[in-house]
Order: sequence, then C-alpha cells, then structure tokens
Amino acid sequence: MAQDPSASGLSASGGTQTPGIIRELRNYNPFSGARLFRSAMSIRKDSFVQADQAIGVFTSGGDSSGMNAAVRAVVRMGIYVGCRVFLIREGYQGMVDGGDCIELAGWKTVSGIIQKGGTVIGSARCKDFTTRDGRLKAAFNLVDRKITNLVCIGGDGSLTGANLFRQEWPSLLAELVQNGKIDHIQAELYSHLNIVGMVGSIDNDFCGTDMTIGADSALHRIIEAIDNITTTASSHQRCFIMEVMGRHCGYLALVAALASEADWVFIPEWPPEKGWEDVLCNKLAKERQLGQRLNIIIVAEGAVDGDGKPITPDAVKDLVSSRLKYDTRVTILGHVQRGGRPSAFDIILGCRMGAEAVLALMDAKPDTPACVISLDGNQTVRVPLMECVEKTKAVKAAMDAKNFCEAVELRGRSFQGNLDYYRKLSKLRPPSSVLDGTGKQPYNIAVLNVGAPACGINAAVRSCVRLGLTNGYTVLGIHYGFEGLVQENISELKWMDVQGWAGIGGTKLGTTRETPEKFGLDVIAKQLKKFKISGLIVIGGFEAFQSVLILAEARQQYPEFCIPMNVIPATISNNVPGTDFSLGADTSLNEIADICDRIKQSASGTKTRVFVIETQGGYCGYLATMSALAGGADAAYIPEEPFNIGNLQGDVKHMAAKIKDGVRRGLVLRNEKANPNYTTEFIHQLYSEEGKEYFSCRMNVLGHMQQGGMPSPFDRNLGTKMAAKCIERMIQQIQEGKKEDETIYTNSRESATLLGLVKRQTAFTPVEDLKQCADFKHRVPHDNWWLKLRPLLRILAKHESVYEAESVFGKANDVDAGDKFVA
Repeated sequence: MAQDPSASGLSASGGTQTPGIIRELRNYNPFSGARLFRSAMSIRKDSFVQADQAIGVFTSGGDSSGMNAAVRAVVRMGIYVGCRVFLIREGYQGMVDGGDCIELAGWKTVSGIIQKGGTVIGSARCKDFTTRDGRLKAAFNLVDRKITNLVCIGGDGSLTGANLFRQEWPSLLAELVQNGKIDHIQAELYSHLNIVGMVGSIDNDFCGTDMTIGADSALHRIIEAIDNITTTASSHQRCFIMEVMGRHCGYLALVAALASEADWVFIPEWPPEKGWEDVLCNKLAKERQLGQRLNIIIVAEGAVDGDGKPITPDAVKDLVSSRLKYDTRVTILGHVQRGGRPSAFDIILGCRMGAEAVLALMDAKPDTPACVISLDGNQTVRVPLMECVEKTKAVKAAMDAKNFCEAVELRGRSFQGNLDYYRKLSKLRPPSSVLDGTGKQPYNIAVLNVGAPACGINAAVRSCVRLGLTNGYTVLGIHYGFEGLVQENISELKWMDVQGWAGIGGTKLGTTRETPEKFGLDVIAKQLKKFKISGLIVIGGFEAFQSVLILAEARQQYPEFCIPMNVIPATISNNVPGTDFSLGADTSLNEIADICDRIKQSASGTKTRVFVIETQGGYCGYLATMSALAGGADAAYIPEEPFNIGNLQGDVKHMAAKIKDGVRRGLVLRNEKANPNYTTEFIHQLYSEEGKEYFSCRMNVLGHMQQGGMPSPFDRNLGTKMAAKCIERMIQQIQEGKKEDETIYTNSRESATLLGLVKRQTAFTPVEDLKQCADFKHRVPHDNWWLKLRPLLRILAKHESVYEAESVFGKANDVDAGDKFVA
C-alpha cells in the first residue's frame, strides 16, 4: 500500500513511531464495561424503514465458498435496517426471467446456509443479459418490485455487467415508458439504480482487494490434497504434478506452493526462463541425493513459458519421467477446489462484506459511482468498481504482451512478496557465497518459542532459518524457551533441518510459558553472551511479548540485552497487543467451526436442540466471538462484555421465540473465562430449565482440540511472511548496530519490537510502547478490533444492537500497494 511512512506509523528509515492507536487507547480498560468504537455511522434497527428501500442480491459467474454467508448477511442486515430484500435466483438469468426467480426473502429464508459451499440461490451464465432486450426485461422486473439497489456477488465480468446495467438504467426506463410497460411516475420514482459489488472468486484475481470470497476455502482444498498426497508420494518415492485452478492468475498455485513447500511452481505471471527443463531436473535429482523421498510440482492452469506456450501437467510429467525415470503421477484437482464447506475466514469475510454492502447502498446518492466492498489488510474498504475492473484487465493485457514484470507489479506488493519469498525458501541450499565463506556473517540469530503451542510456528521458524542462512547468518534454535537457553539446549539449524516444517502443527522447537525473570536476568544475560547471540526472535503469545518487554526494560543494567529483538505473535487466543492477528488463531477458528457443524449435525434427527459450547481464549473473547460469527451462533459470552442473569434469561426467551418460529437448532458459545459464576454448566442448566418447553439442551467443552490439527493455509502463509519480515529487519539492525570488535549494540526502543498487522498497515511497534496498551492482569490488549463485530453477530442472530459501519473509502492502487500478510 503506497502510504506516507509517517502516516502509517513507520518512519522513512524503517523505524517506528508511536501509532495513533496507542495514544488513543492508553486509558481504555476492556473490563470496565465501557465500549470504545471509532467515529463511524451508527446503524440501528429500522434506520431506513421510511425510505421504502428494496434490495436485490444475486450471485453470478463461477461459484465460491462463502457466497452464502454474504447472501445471508445482505438479507438480514437489509431487513434489520428496514429494507425489503429480494433473492434473485440464477444470477442475471433470474433477473431477466423474473417471476419466481425473484423472491422476497424473510429472516428464515437464509437460515442454515452459512456453512454450505457454493451458492444456494444459484448462478448461471446468461446470454440474454448481454443484449439490450435482455437488460430491458431485467429493468422491468426490478421496477415492478421497486428494486433500485443491487448487490452483485461475482467476478470481474459479472461486476462489469452490473455497472453497464447501471449506466443504461435511465435509457432503459425511458424505453419502458415509451413501450407502455411502466408509467412516468414509476420512471421518476425509480430513476436511479445503485450498485455495490462483492468479489466472489476462488482465483483471487481481482485487483483492489487483498482477498476475494472463496479464495481461502479453495486454498484449504488444495493444501488438504497436497498434505494427503505427500504421504503416499513419500511411501513410494514418487513425484506428483498437481494442477490447480486460477484461470489467468497464479495466486492459488503460488500461495499453495509457499504453504506446502512445493519443489517447483508454474504460474502465468512469471514464466520460467529458457532452459528451465534442465534446471528443474537438476534440482529434483539433487533433492533425492539429499534424502528427500518425494517431489511436489504445482502447475497453475494458465501457466505458460516465456514464449506464451502453455505448460501442462502432462508435459512436465513426461519431462520428469523420461529424464529422471521417476515414478511420476498427475493429479488435476479441478472443481474439488470450488466445493466443500467454506473456511472460517471466508464465512467471516462474507458476513462483514455483506453487512457493509447494505450500508454502502443506503449511503449511495444518484451521483455515487458503483463500488466494490474490498479487504485492505484487516479493513473493509469501498473502492470504485470500474477502477478495479480496469486494473484487473490491465494485468491480462500485460501478460498477453509478455510484459510479465509489469503483470506481477500490477498484482500488488503482496503477490510480489509471495513470489520473492517462495523463490528464496524453495532453494536447495544457501547461496554459494555463503557456502564458500565469502558471504558468511560472524553473527548468530537465535529463535525460540514462549507460550502455548500454536499452528504456524514451525512455518515461521523455517522461514527464519532459511532466510537467515541465505544472508550468511548462523541461526540457533533454542529448545523449550528460556529454560532451554539456561540449560544450553541449543542447536544450530541447517537448511535441510527445517524441511517439511511448514505443514506441521505445534512447535518442533518445544516451548514453555516461563518468562526470563524466573531464571534470573543475570543468567539470561550470561547465556546470550556465551552463545554470541546478536539477534533474538521470540515466537509466542502474551508471554513472548512480556519476555521481550522485560529484557528491553533491563537494558541499562544488562548490555547483553542491547541487541535487536523481535516478537512474532503466535497464540490461538489472539490476545497480543499491537496486532489484529496472531499465528494459530485461524487454524483454531476453523477447528471450532468444523466441530460446531458436526455437533449441530448430530442433532439432525432430533426435533429441536440447543448446544452450549465452551471455547478457550483465557480472558480474550476472540475465539468465542469469531467462531460464533463463523458458525452462525445465537449468542457468545465473553469477558470483555459483562452480562448478568437478566441478559441470560433474555437470550433464553429469544432462543425460545426463534424455535417457536421454526428454527430447529441453536448454538451458544461461551469463553472459558467469561464469568466466574455464570459457568458453562450454569448456562447449560439455565437454558435446559427455562427452555424445556421448546428445546432440549446439551453442553460441550472443546478443550485442547482447538490447539491441534494441521496449520491452515492462512497460518502457514502468515508465519512464513511474518518471519521473513522479521529477519529482514533484524539483519538491517544488526548491520546498523555492529561495532569495530564485531559485537552488536543497540538500545533504541525500535530495536525491541512486535510485528503485527493493524487494520491497513503492518508495523514493528516497540514493546515498551505497547506496555501501555496491555492489561497484564488479564493478559489482553486494551483495544480489540473484533469487538466492533459483536453487534453484527447479534444482528445476524436476530437480536437488536447498534452496528458501527467499519468500511472506509479507498483506491484500488492503495489496496494493491500494501505489503500485508492476509493475501
């Protein structure tokens, strides 16, 4: 994202200033019962009922998982603010055909669809809409139902069609008047058509947004397939060539390769150089010599060579089989990538975008251009639709002209970063200058874990090791945290030592929760000096942040702590200040959402049932809130939002009313520390007793299942990229802080930082600045961005609440220029 460095909290030299968010939140206490929200438009129930607004929502083009969550959010938010909402079935074809294809939606119409893949309202290619006569029929069908607001969920072609429809709207109405289909009064009343788009596409090929609805779910399908294939490939020492979708975009192939440690990837934006056949075969042969039993090669369906000639999986198979005589197989994943349950990320993204789409329509004026609800980092943004479409077309034009460097640049900095990191991490060994000693640096960088295990940590360690070695540094792995440092449980990590780590859950280095002060700071200082540690990367949760803070504050007494130190947040609780996301939280959310779906399925044969489920998270309600949003829960009880017996009784009555209205199952989540008196057992018994006339109730405590499993693609990618950023910054600070005797000394606040993503920016924030943003008693940050989604959770569950609009206005170039972790 091309921002003024001073505006983003980063100095031009890469140092860190105190972010405005820190100044704003110094005196905020989340456990005071108060609520802090940014200045934004407050949306209450029936806010627009007087306007007699009608909204039509449809899905068009290829389907993608998460579309149903977006449809559900549009319907329920639309009804909540006082609009009539129509489902337009079968995309543009339904709009042209009218009749039963355009259905007035009620609250229950979209019940039970959030966890389903594809689109329940259908999607179809429509030749009729490409003609003037077809669009004339569509316009009449909309006017007949007083629909002047459209939400289009689809790709660039569908969104372009919607914008053309909007531009032609006045002339279409004039023609309808001329033909006697509508009168002048109707033409005057419905003279303007407002369009808001959401990009639903597994390809993630749309410029102006970091992620499209469905891309993360498709990555889940791809990574699951690769993880499954690696076991059989290793058993028989096979090479697998896997083709993935993406059309003219290599995002799926590239990120899958990065997350799965694939040996080679072919993508449309970056064709291999001439002679790639020899390079590929030599690499595969050397990997086998080093003891690797399998090879994975990923081919994007639109991959080409430098001359524009397609590269097919069969051609790569023939090459490997004929030259290396390897047992080589081809797997084409095909439409498996489109199907299946949406990931937690896509469900939440669909919910957020759907709600913001409704508000964007309500804000629209006759001269407001059509916009797309995009994701910029962790911020929803309204971006001009055609600006995004034109830039997306420019990428294809650049590739057709064989301007591949331009095509990669147009994809955005996140795409460039993915490509750069993959090329560095997938090498067989460090550069020759490092191996022959000419590029070797006399400095050691140490990596350790502090806190509970979390998925994604191993991917981060792998990235640290390989990029550290690439730059000539020695990387030391400290086993079992600071206890391992004291006990000298330290090993030098080599290139192949971390092979295969990206897909492993937990932490291979081992971890403990103890902070440095338990062992004595003098002992820690002595060990850092003994092992000549010039930089320290600590990966973990609140304990990791606290550990680096302790060391930073003791620098005046212990000069050994005057080295660059970085924290990579990793905890399923997502309770670390200075970042919106922590490693492991996404994997945990997917585990919880999947378990909740199975629990609800278990009651399919019962008449009506409500489940009360307890999640982990300590005093942070992130897991409970976000898994409730992803699971379509009716309520979520958390420590940050005090509640009493009256609130609980009200929720039971609300649940009973929904059951009486035809809903068959209910879901209630409770954070493990939500309230010391209103325990999970108490809530279960309350619901059982008070609601016994309407439903039965069951209780589940999920426990450590939330910490296990294979890392999600998001966490693998996040860990890899965060670690890469940390290594790059640490190397820079080591070079700036080296003395004549080759020791390192730096005691600036900017040399002890935590790397995080905050809304639209990535930032290294000094841990000493973050101290004032943390509640050390409850081990949580003072401010939590996800608290703003609590009203959305309640609104989508048919409660009354006040929703704060979260989206801001932006430009496609600004979104694509950002160097963030989510894409």
